[in-house]
Amino acid sequence: MSQPSNARPRIVFRLSHLGDVALTTGVLTHWHATHGETFIFITRSASAPLLDHHPAVTRVIGLDDAALKEHWPATARALAGEFAGHELIDLHGTLRSRVLSLLWRGPVRRSPKFGLARRLFSLTRSASLRHTLEATTVPQRYAMARDPEPPEAALLIPRIHLTEAEQTGAAARLKGFNTRKPRIALHPYATHPAKQWPRQNWLGLTALLAGSGLDWFVVGRDPAPLLPGNKRDFTNATDLRETCALMEQADLLVTGDSGPMHLASGVGTPVAALFGPTTRAWGFYPAGPLDRVIEADLDCRPCSLHGGKACAKTHQCLVATEPEAVMTVIRDMLARIRPDRTNPA
Repeated sequence: MSQPSNARPRIVFRLSHLGDVALTTGVLTHWHATHGETFIFITRSASAPLLDHHPAVTRVIGLDDAALKEHWPATARALAGEFAGHELIDLHGTLRSRVLSLLWRGPVRRSPKFGLARRLFSLTRSASLRHTLEATTVPQRYAMARDPEPPEAALLIPRIHLTEAEQTGAAARLKGFNTRKPRIALHPYATHPAKQWPRQNWLGLTALLAGSGLDWFVVGRDPAPLLPGNKRDFTNATDLRETCALMEQADLLVTGDSGPMHLASGVGTPVAALFGPTTRAWGFYPAGPLDRVIEADLDCRPCSLHGGKACAKTHQCLVATEPEAVMTVIRDMLARIRPDRTNPA
């Protein structure tokens, strides 16, 4: 469906972390395809490159910390004035976006956050609340700002649009690696330590991959790279879009519950995701047909929304998963993803 020539772009507001913004991209694709809508996207400057070349996005407004903190009232007034008469789609639902909504000179739509249900489920582990929360993914909840009923999750998988130059550059970075074998990307880092699989387990996994003759490399950003000096470790060596392009070159990504989990989905790379303190009920599970979640069945899960709380059980939800178990998942995924290529013995 094409956009009417006189229709105004809708204004989408979503800040927070990279993964949250990545999860909007499939929703924008769906709205563009089904309703013919285009969008101006307001987000943090660091996340803005994710929207580059998106066919549904006509403009991205990246805001720095000063604009979002000490100058937010003035920033919100300026945005409301510039886009008077446009529809605002609030996919954030925080105090900051509420201020913007109050100042907005046009219609406002807002996605449901299920905040009360999440809090009650954390306290009670109610089966009915679990069912309610697991019924929709975060992208489906975003879509409910525009659609009365959420579309199927498979229709809303993230979409990050890489250029040919970005793809060629990623291939050049990996030149010389063993391309005859399946290629595994690893993202061993996490914003919260409680969501990070132990470093020794990651190192054990790289040894298993190497012993199986598989091609592999590391991506992400962290003060302490997993394998400093190793040519396969691209930690801190790539910008956001270069990281996405590298992950597109992989047959699958192994990661925790992280932003790159959604970035990989956005470039069509299946994900094996290690979940610990967070669970499906929060809505952030990968939704691709080949994606796998690796998790322990413990009654203390979930213990927090983002994995930021201290753990009295020394993070057994992640520690208990051994590298061999992850390797088994990798073998199974590769058998389905690339049956034409040689899998590890």
